[in-house]
Amino acid sequence: MICTRYTMELVKVKDAFERAVKKQKLSISKSEEVIDQVGQEIEQALAHIQSSHDPGSCIDSKVILADLKTKLNALTPHEKLEGPQKELNGNLSKYQKVLEKVFIPDLSKAYRNVDFDVHTLNEVIVNHLYNEGQFDIADCLVSEAGKPEVTALRLQFIEMHRILEAMKSRNLEPALSWVCANRERLDSGSSLELKLRGLQYLNILQNRSQQDALCYARTYLAPLASPHMTEVQKLMGCLVWAGKLEKSPYSELISPTHWEKLAVELNHEFCALLGQSRKSPLSVAIAAGVDGLPTLLKLAHVMAAKKQEWQSMKQLPVPVELGKEFQFHSVFVCPVSRDQGNEENPPMLLPCGHVLCKQSIHKLSKNSTRAFKCPYCPFDATVSQCKQLYF
Repeated sequence: MICTRYTMELVKVKDAFERAVKKQKLSISKSEEVIDQVGQEIEQALAHIQSSHDPGSCIDSKVILADLKTKLNALTPHEKLEGPQKELNGNLSKYQKVLEKVFIPDLSKAYRNVDFDVHTLNEVIVNHLYNEGQFDIADCLVSEAGKPEVTALRLQFIEMHRILEAMKSRNLEPALSWVCANRERLDSGSSLELKLRGLQYLNILQNRSQQDALCYARTYLAPLASPHMTEVQKLMGCLVWAGKLEKSPYSELISPTHWEKLAVELNHEFCALLGQSRKSPLSVAIAAGVDGLPTLLKLAHVMAAKKQEWQSMKQLPVPVELGKEFQFHSVFVCPVSRDQGNEENPPMLLPCGHVLCKQSIHKLSKNSTRAFKCPYCPFDATVSQCKQLYF
């Protein structure tokens, strides 16, 4: 019921917006038409005035200007411009009223006062700006806040954006240099280097000779073939289709989307090495707040009608549903022992996919090498088969 009402309100907003856009386009079209007409009359008058300067001409410039004034008055450009503009202003005014009716402008009703650690908040904002490449704004904030220590990641993010900008220009050399320098620190299961080398190989195959591409493959793809044999075989199959890859069975490999996806993957890997999430905490918090805002505003409205203050409650009286992208587990609690995971008692992944803490697994196995049964499914496992997840 509520969803239907919100949908209807959004339809009204969309209709009002489309009417305003339509009137704006009409106003622009009419304005251009009037300006063109005025311009043509002026150009003709100028041509007549220039011809009046020729020897033997009996045309008076004052007569030409008087004639121009008469023609411009007959065109009534002011009225023609004013009419569409009034209609546009009227539709913009109606659109604003629809927005004000549907959306509550006073967002202060949806939050409660919270004491933030100013230093931490400044650090979060600065790191977000560095992550987005807004270095000038971040430096200005650092200077005004007097917190130079939060610039520790600045140089690393500058390097990241330098690499990403080079990739936009189809230059992979900075990215390859970074991968080679950090090869041992990257996740052992990462295929980032293979994908970068593959794009470089395809680039050589398309713009240079088969021999150059084959030489590159022997030097850089061969060492990566063992864990990525299927991918390397596809790349080598492209040699047969040199000069006509777009018509080959491997045409998907030269799609521009691969560059975009690889840039995102490199961003993720780069941030992971810095101990940073790919999406900044600030952007995630704001996005989650926007998702929960309608519920909070409705709650504030209902509580105000009942003359109750929800900000004083320890917890919200209604759930705020957020998408899966906003669901995080900062701690792990073992479902068997109910103990919180830590460095001495980390969570362990069983072969069946269930997760228990290390101490619970040792108790179930009775500290021996024999198999034990998962408490949540019929699968058996041994301690050696369990993998530590973090810590």
